[in-house]
Amino acid sequence: MRFPISFVAIFRTLACLGLFLALYLQAFAASATAGQANIFIYHRFGEARYPSTNIALDVFSAQLRELREGDYSVLPLGEVVDRLRSGDPLPERCACLTVDDAFRSFLSGAMPLLRRHGFPVTLFVNTDAVGTPGYLDWDELRALAREGVEIGNHSASHAYLVENLPGEDDKAWRERVGGDLIRAQRQLERELGGTSRLFAYPYGEYSPGLLEVVRDLGFSGAAAQQSGVAAHGADLFTLPRFPMGGAYATLEGFRDKLAMRHLAVKVVSPVSPIIGAEDPPVLIVEIPVGEVDLSRLRCFVQGQGEARISRDPAAPGRFRVQALQLLSGRRNKYTLTAPSLDGRRWYWFSQLWVRRGTVER
Repeated sequence: MRFPISFVAIFRTLACLGLFLALYLQAFAASATAGQANIFIYHRFGEARYPSTNIALDVFSAQLRELREGDYSVLPLGEVVDRLRSGDPLPERCACLTVDDAFRSFLSGAMPLLRRHGFPVTLFVNTDAVGTPGYLDWDELRALAREGVEIGNHSASHAYLVENLPGEDDKAWRERVGGDLIRAQRQLERELGGTSRLFAYPYGEYSPGLLEVVRDLGFSGAAAQQSGVAAHGADLFTLPRFPMGGAYATLEGFRDKLAMRHLAVKVVSPVSPIIGAEDPPVLIVEIPVGEVDLSRLRCFVQGQGEARISRDPAAPGRFRVQALQLLSGRRNKYTLTAPSLDGRRWYWFSQLWVRRGTVER
């Protein structure tokens, strides 16, 4: 049976449109990961006596194999920050490995595996601890720097920097905290040469005032510890990192976090993660309509389960989020997740909360 030429033309046009659509969706799926980096934070390697911050060496080795076999581009944090700042694209499957505190097990446990795969890593050093029991010394750090390990500033004292000391006003706090960071910076420069451009907040804690201190000292970016994905347009001084310690230090968890996408959240209020009089705190956010399935937006609270989410009827992308109970611990998080419109990908954002005046390591 022969169709009129008009039908043949229509069929050919539809076929071309189908091919075009398939190619477009393929390109869109690839571009969904361009412009973002999934950053991970580690502390100890093969030190089972410190379970909350440790990762077993066989698990870490399996995670590195996952990166290799998955054809991920692993970049040092400095390059990620530079690209995010300049607007230059990141690789489609981009990961970043960071380590805090410079414990000895980084050299003995992590580095042989990193060398085997040829992956870069960024190490944040709190300088007062260098050479003390359990920590790397300056000779070892110099050798690592010569080998290509990127080394950043993790403060001198590794103190709770968001805290004011008794009787300390904000001016005195700023001078003390700024002096702590400068002291670490000068020692890193004196011992290792060059200038460290990156900072990592001790315990992942930050406040608007601390962000201002870090910016004023000329750092190009700062890493926190709330989980999430770094992306173009995000604040370079509150870079999220997925923790890989304790219960989170698994291959399955690593795969899940590698697959996460950046949830574009604008925090309307509050301006600070420091918990004030309102506990549990109320979080007001705006999320672009059309990027994810907002009908399936969920918020999970550390130690509780799901939080209450209410949508602003006058603003389709605005939400009010609040936990159902008082937050536990010194640090807590609201973690927002939502699937893509087709349900094939998941998007992630975490809001840090810090309660001053308590101690939690």
